[in-house]
Amino acid sequence: MLVRIDHIGVIANTWDDAGNVLLEKMGLELDSGRTKLPDGNYFAPENTDIFFVKVALGETRIEVLIPRDDASGIGRRLKKYGPGLHHIGYASTDPAEDAKILRERGLDQIDLTSGGRGDMPGSETPFFFPKSAGGILTELVPVRED
Repeated sequence: MLVRIDHIGVIANTWDDAGNVLLEKMGLELDSGRTKLPDGNYFAPENTDIFFVKVALGETRIEVLIPRDDASGIGRRLKKYGPGLHHIGYASTDPAEDAKILRERGLDQIDLTSGGRGDMPGSETPFFFPKSAGGILTELVPVRED
């Protein structure tokens, strides 16, 4: 079951750019429990550094994606469209089961194992193509207890 929005993924050119807006101007706080400091969490498949920002007292986080190049999917998107919204991550009690339900309801799941489309039973963080999900890249993540 989908229980809440876990995070909103945004792409930025640099952590300084994102931090200036999110921390300095908006007054939010870096989630040092989910972010390896000082360089963020490195996500090798996308050659991207990730920082998490707390949104006030709630459980929702902003996941800031900083690509290290413009060859990865995230890097190409940044180069083409500039900084901004990348995806919404929903907390799920069972991502694999919820992915199956969403596929049955017509959402088109991204096959991250081969770069194509298809089933990904057992995937811990399934993604769905924006064209099938109201124009928004959609991710399912296990419920976290923060």
